[in-house]
Amino acid sequence: MVELVRLDQPRMGALFLATSALLFAVMGILIREVSVGVNNENVVFFRNLLGVVFFLPMILVKGFAPFRTQRLGRHFMRTFYGLGAMYCFFYAIAHLPLADAMVFTYAAPVFTPVLAWWWLRESLTPRMMFMVLLGFAGVLLVAKPSGALFDPIGMVGIAASLLAACAFVSIRVMSSTEPATRMVFYFAFFSTLLSSIPLLWAWQPLTGAQLGMLISIGLVATVSQLIMSKAYTLAPPGKIGPLSYLAIVFSGLFAWFLWDEVPDISACVGAGLIFASTLISIAMPGAQAKPRQSGV
Repeated sequence: MVELVRLDQPRMGALFLATSALLFAVMGILIREVSVGVNNENVVFFRNLLGVVFFLPMILVKGFAPFRTQRLGRHFMRTFYGLGAMYCFFYAIAHLPLADAMVFTYAAPVFTPVLAWWWLRESLTPRMMFMVLLGFAGVLLVAKPSGALFDPIGMVGIAASLLAACAFVSIRVMSSTEPATRMVFYFAFFSTLLSSIPLLWAWQPLTGAQLGMLISIGLVATVSQLIMSKAYTLAPPGKIGPLSYLAIVFSGLFAWFLWDEVPDISACVGAGLIFASTLISIAMPGAQAKPRQSGV
């Protein structure tokens, strides 16, 4: 089949990933609100189910043709990584202080450039590693983790970060043949099937307000994933990965506005470091893709 060389447009990819980070922060606010009365199993299930429902109008209008693929195994592995990371993050949140769990949530970009270099043989420069570590230093200043970060349960958090990084790179792996809509559809489809299993023992009745909140979470999450998937098809994960750190800055701004959670000096310095790593990402030059023949 005709396949495109993977794109290298970091500025455009950065714009998409920053938008995704903003929507991810909105999703976090909604999850915080609904989790007061709804357990994690239901939140995860509805977050994925709405992803499938999101694509129903397209299927009704265009049929299943846009979603036909010869890489079903790759889609399942991408789901394995993404859903595994989701459950590990929830476990870390339930068993570690929130600040420590937050560090693991945003540690994935630290691993992403190395995985992209090892898996895809994409470039790994000192500048790329510097911007990743600079952004992660900002996350540490914002989160201010405790000694529990090094608890044995922290291994679950590390696994979550590694699985999330694998998910980001797997998107890049499929980007030459699979559009963002197809990748998000199969992730939502497989994740819905798998996350429905825990409902056999964890289902709970929902109020109208809770259902409305869960629908909102699912829709925001799906749009965020579409934009994120598009971002990683436009540029190497190692170059634009630190843009995902912006989610923690946006979350802090929302918490300040909604709940008067005023950031301290270290949080402001950390946010500055995150923005600095973001600017370095945007400043990186890119290259244009050219078509080539491939039998993959």
